[in-house]
Amino acid sequence: MDRERTHRQLRLIAETTRIADALGVDLWLRGGWAMDFFLGSPTRDHTDIDWFARKQDAERLARELLRSGWTLLSGPPADQQRDFGKQGEESSFALLDEDGSGHAVVGGGPWAGERWPDGMLDGPLGHIGTTACPVISPAAQIEIKRMTPVWIAGRPRRAKDAEDIRVLEAAVRDGAGPEREPGGDTPR
Repeated sequence: MDRERTHRQLRLIAETTRIADALGVDLWLRGGWAMDFFLGSPTRDHTDIDWFARKQDAERLARELLRSGWTLLSGPPADQQRDFGKQGEESSFALLDEDGSGHAVVGGGPWAGERWPDGMLDGPLGHIGTTACPVISPAAQIEIKRMTPVWIAGRPRRAKDAEDIRVLEAAVRDGAGPEREPGGDTPR
């Protein structure tokens, strides 16, 4: 594992969380970092940091990230996702909206209004060391990793997603993850 990059990404996650907290903006880690924060330690190298944010918070969050030295990167249309870079790392914020019943849905683009997995935003506060960050629920992480190749035609099933599913299922089955002490890597 590239320890330097892992530590840099952890610092950027902590910074992003502080920015969001100061703005009163909710964020949730998704992807590989969500799994790692659920488990309490890094499991592998990550190419980027993936987040969910509410569509109505996107502009305020973007302004503050830019003020904090992040650079706006090109990527999907702005109503779907916002991508930023800093210190050679990328953070992507997929935008959420809510349907009439308060369920999380895709915030824009061709899939706007499509529902995300039930309970996705009910995940625990994950921890790695002293850094705490909300994560999407493990069940949603598993469903998204399983279904992405189905939802997105031509998207191959990735070996790292299969391994993440295996690790997450074992952690959920064994009761690992959500009851971690803040600032520590051991369960309560």
